[in-house]
Amino acid sequence: MTEFNLQIQENSDRFSTRGFANANAKGDRLSTPLEDALPSLLPLQSKIDCVNTKGDRLDRFLSQELPDLSRSRIQQLIEQGNVQLNDKVCTSKKINVKLGDRITLEIPEAQPLELLAEDIPLDILYEDDQLLILNKPAGLVVHPAPGHPDGTLVNALLAHCPNLPGIGGVQRPGIVHRLDKDTTGAIAIAKTDIAHRHLQAQLKAKTARREYLGVVYGAPKTESGTIDLPIGRHPQDRKKMAITTVEQGGRSAVTHWQILERLGNFTLIHFQLETGRTHQIRVHSAKMGHPIVGDRVYSSGHSVGVNLPGQALHAWRLKLQHPVSGELIEVTATPPAHFTKLLEMLKRRTTL
Repeated sequence: MTEFNLQIQENSDRFSTRGFANANAKGDRLSTPLEDALPSLLPLQSKIDCVNTKGDRLDRFLSQELPDLSRSRIQQLIEQGNVQLNDKVCTSKKINVKLGDRITLEIPEAQPLELLAEDIPLDILYEDDQLLILNKPAGLVVHPAPGHPDGTLVNALLAHCPNLPGIGGVQRPGIVHRLDKDTTGAIAIAKTDIAHRHLQAQLKAKTARREYLGVVYGAPKTESGTIDLPIGRHPQDRKKMAITTVEQGGRSAVTHWQILERLGNFTLIHFQLETGRTHQIRVHSAKMGHPIVGDRVYSSGHSVGVNLPGQALHAWRLKLQHPVSGELIEVTATPPAHFTKLLEMLKRRTTL
């Protein structure tokens, strides 16, 4: 179990946070055990600016200062007795914190999920003894997570590749990059440790090329462009991403785009990722003022006359170097039926 304390200092609007379990010599950064339990948790500094602490609810205060813990997760920790306020267990998420309060938060050790092989059909685009490239359907979660313990791509892979467990990690075997649940298209899977390391290095070096097709609302004024805006966790809704500054925890995100076809008040766009942040194309498109059609998170989601399972975004083409032979592999994933149906309907509308 990892523990860290928050001290709201009486003489200022600042508080300190220190990791007591496996902290470094200065005591201002939490190390491996916490990062294992929460892989995306940013290093915590010894003192962090605290805004509007007076009168803030406990759960709201903690979610603002620990941005990589969702508010629902923090509420769960409070309800389970993992939070102490002034050295006493506090199970009320609504209690107000005040200057001078001391908060102790304990994060239980992460319990590994039991991964089971499941016979789920796979649309295989390429396969050899080192890697596998699939055309992922909409609605398929890539790996198990809270709320999705099974029925994922990883469960399907374990049935297809008996030697996959342990490749690249216990909980996400073989996974090199991810696609959102309702984003369809090409995704690469490593079948060996060598392939996993090599493919991840290509993504980091930006030599692997990932191209997408997306239908957006509206008509961009220019034919092409590049969006270079950092992306981080949304400050209020922890399930969303947003354009944020690097100082606020945002990470560099670059998306290149080019119009393929104008379809009245809709546009078919070719996207190329230079980086691969969570929800990157969806967030950047929304920032342009042209969100992805069918995106229930980043757009108004008004009906377009086609029953879409989610955002009209498809990982169309994947180019990478074979991890052993060095051969260039280029794979194109056929868009799903709902995507082509949407395009056909929009084309008919423009000809009326």
